[in-house]
Amino acid sequence: MACASCSTKDGSPKGCKNNGTCGTDSCNKLTVFDWLANMSLPNGETPFDWVEVRYKNGRKHYYKNTENLTLSIGDVVATQAQAGHDIGMVTLTGELVRVQMKRKNIAPEGEDILKIYRKASQKDIDVWQKARDREESMKVKARQFAIDLKLQMKISDIEFQGDASKATFYYTAEERVDFRELIKVFAREFRTRIEMKQVGFRQEASRLGGIGSCGRELCCSTWLTDFRSVSTSAARYQQLSLNPQKLAGQCGKLKCCLNYELDTYLDALKEFPKTDIKLKTDKGTAVCQKTDIFKGHMWYAYEGEWMNWHKITTQQANEIIELNKQNKTVTSLEEYALDLAEDTKVEFENVVGQDSLTRFDSPKRNKKRRNNRRRGNQGDNKPSGNTNSNQNKKRRNKKRKPQNAKNNQK
Repeated sequence: MACASCSTKDGSPKGCKNNGTCGTDSCNKLTVFDWLANMSLPNGETPFDWVEVRYKNGRKHYYKNTENLTLSIGDVVATQAQAGHDIGMVTLTGELVRVQMKRKNIAPEGEDILKIYRKASQKDIDVWQKARDREESMKVKARQFAIDLKLQMKISDIEFQGDASKATFYYTAEERVDFRELIKVFAREFRTRIEMKQVGFRQEASRLGGIGSCGRELCCSTWLTDFRSVSTSAARYQQLSLNPQKLAGQCGKLKCCLNYELDTYLDALKEFPKTDIKLKTDKGTAVCQKTDIFKGHMWYAYEGEWMNWHKITTQQANEIIELNKQNKTVTSLEEYALDLAEDTKVEFENVVGQDSLTRFDSPKRNKKRRNNRRRGNQGDNKPSGNTNSNQNKKRRNKKRKPQNAKNNQK
């Protein structure tokens, strides 16, 4: 999605450089569609006095509108902070805020209620903008300080509070880092309050963005907002090879898309018997070798005959297992496998229609005619050719001449 000011034109982006903070608020992945906006409240009902405010790096908080300000989506407001005030943008108002707070288990009544002070004035916006302009240069220096102190961490981003009284440093690290000395260096260099906050590798990848192995933009940087845990069991259920190079994303963790179809696979696997259950037959004991979740087929092989696989359906496998529980056995798996015998003959059809697939190819010449022409040319060039054939032609011509003369006299 993109608003009118930053959408593409003639194949190239316009680039309003608002980074998702424009008034229309339609070019950010954290945008929520207010489907209750056109619905009026019943008589006597007061509108919900909480609003949703968004900040940098996908941070969202809910504030109570105690001053009864007329707020709409896109308004820049000054909100309450631990010390001072912060500047954010309103992303949601009305009854849908109540639904979002209930989904995130946020109580509208409690002691830790944050408030909205006012709509941001031009002075507030200027101070906030100057603080944001300092973030990029500070990030370069902060990374160099961390390298000089030989800390195993990476400063991914810096966020200033709206009143420029505090700077939050976001970093990633694989292990615990002692950054007490680093904070002293930051406070001495940048002359502001410092707060260190660790983020995960997934959050960093969502902020940086990129192209995935599927050829599209990363889900975490376009529409995915909540990061659920992904385990290797998701790949096992989907019968994927446990190759870390193929299963890992750009963040170094397992791909989030492994969870997309996991529920469908789990529902399909409910009809499958466990693969460690052996089938007992009169011919021998069969062990599961392979399963096809989409077609509902299973392949079994007798112990000692591992090269010969027999394909049966999940229903047939469950029937045999029930008989084995009753101390009964079937004769062999071949009887069930015969029902699934498939015709391996492949019939090709002309999908083009009546046209031939070789209609654009150059026509092939007849080899016999080509060889006869070559032989005739060789005979004319050689003087010592077949003289008998030439003499016979001359005799025939002599015989025809007098007949033609008689006909002319008549």
